[in-house]
Amino acid sequence: MATVAAGAFRRTSLERSDQRIAWERADQAFFAAGACHILAWACRDTFPDRPIRVTAMRLAGERQLFHVYAACDGWAFDHSGWNAEPELVAANAAFEGRVLERVRVTVGLRAFCEANRHRMPDQYWRDPLPRAREYVNRYLPPWATMA
Repeated sequence: MATVAAGAFRRTSLERSDQRIAWERADQAFFAAGACHILAWACRDTFPDRPIRVTAMRLAGERQLFHVYAACDGWAFDHSGWNAEPELVAANAAFEGRVLERVRVTVGLRAFCEANRHRMPDQYWRDPLPRAREYVNRYLPPWATMA
């Protein structure tokens, strides 16, 4: 799947105010905007034998993180599946029209959510973890195709 900027799927004001409506979006939209952090942690947890790190993006000079993804050996996983990490960053920078900074996330999901005003799984209309695990499993990781 081609890399698509997370901003292309930004939630509407109605989707931001109604968790059920946000939940009912297509998987790619749901995991691009509103649950990208859940997907990143699900990816990391799916491959415990790999050095997968959780990384976030923000506009240069800003504090607010706007997209979270999983990264491993030059590859990134987000709503667009597995893509080269530089392609993911470039697609988002082009969409935003700004330089981006990558921030390595070194805390757990709960601490990340508390520090960045993101939802924990129990704060969604339904539990997003099974949906995230299923989404991760749709995409063959790049190391699976390397001989």
